[in-house]
Amino acid sequence: MRTTVGIIGAGPAGLLLARLLHNAGIDSVVLESRDRAYVERRQRAGILEQGTVDVLREAGAGERMDREGLRHDGIELRFARRRHRVDFPALTGGRSVMVYAQTEVCKDLIALQLKEGGPLLFETEALAVEGADTQRPRVRFRREGVEDVLECDYVVGCDGYWGVARSAVPDGRTFERTYPFGWLGILADVAPSHDELVYARHDRGFALLSMRSPSVSRLYLQVPADTDADSWSDERIWDELERRFETDDDWSLRRGPITQKSVTPMRSYVHEPMRHGRLFLAGDAAHIVPPTGAKGLNLAVGDVVTFARALTHRTATGSEDLLDAYSATCLRRVWQAERFSYGMTTLLHTAPGATPFEDRLQLARLDRITSSRAAETDLAEAYTGFPIG
Repeated sequence: MRTTVGIIGAGPAGLLLARLLHNAGIDSVVLESRDRAYVERRQRAGILEQGTVDVLREAGAGERMDREGLRHDGIELRFARRRHRVDFPALTGGRSVMVYAQTEVCKDLIALQLKEGGPLLFETEALAVEGADTQRPRVRFRREGVEDVLECDYVVGCDGYWGVARSAVPDGRTFERTYPFGWLGILADVAPSHDELVYARHDRGFALLSMRSPSVSRLYLQVPADTDADSWSDERIWDELERRFETDDDWSLRRGPITQKSVTPMRSYVHEPMRHGRLFLAGDAAHIVPPTGAKGLNLAVGDVVTFARALTHRTATGSEDLLDAYSATCLRRVWQAERFSYGMTTLLHTAPGATPFEDRLQLARLDRITSSRAAETDLAEAYTGFPIG
């Protein structure tokens, strides 16, 4: 099998890249180890930055998003029983975010790829990337029990931290931080208790009120990293959420049936460089952020847009300048997102063993954001998204 770009992984990064390349007249093959049903129900991110929304629209993948997604023009910060709304459009010249789950993005892109694009091979396990430093890299894969080879001009690894692409980059340098807490996340069949996301800093720990639709709430609690989700009863979860979202007004939390519980670990991770020869890393294969800043999916989109632009430029002009700059271009945006995500995490979470001095510093930082337009603008610009490319 032969193609121009071999894409490993059919998450949002790999699927969007295939769509961008198709629109540019460049052929690709996508290899995905899981089946279609798994990819379409895999719960991940739900906040799309303004730039991601724009890219999906331009790629022809925004119709259902615009119909069913929830545009949000701000977030609410809660601390010391106070409430403060951050108005994104007023602070950023009109930018906003969209609540639209990764599962729905994947469904839209899969449908487009199967209808219009190149091969999308589910239940196809990538075994190794070979010859990345040659003009003809290859992906060895197994499909229906038979090993085969995909010969390419370029390989893009969108297969996550545990995938084969990252391990094929020799002599890379990694930067990472593991946090001593995680998020206990729930999906509940109940209308959201607020029309925008609520980020709450509380002495008992962080809490986040989010949503998947007008009738489905997504909520999170900071818990110790080794927590078993099943050890928390539904009643205990709702009681703890009420405590952490408490305010001095008459706001109340709606309760409903919990349909899913899980614990998400918290990590910061960057792999440099993001390229070796004709192998390019994108998304979680190259970087991971704690979910506090809602950056993971959006960073992956930035990576594949940068690659697609660079390869389109190479096809049109013969110049490899943008391909050569891929890693440096992506990493500038990655490190800004890492900075923001780390900042939001340390701003809002209660660290084990935190001293009263550190607690007061958190409150001082929140006071600064809510009393300074400059500080509030910095948060709003980062949350709605750093420029791509």
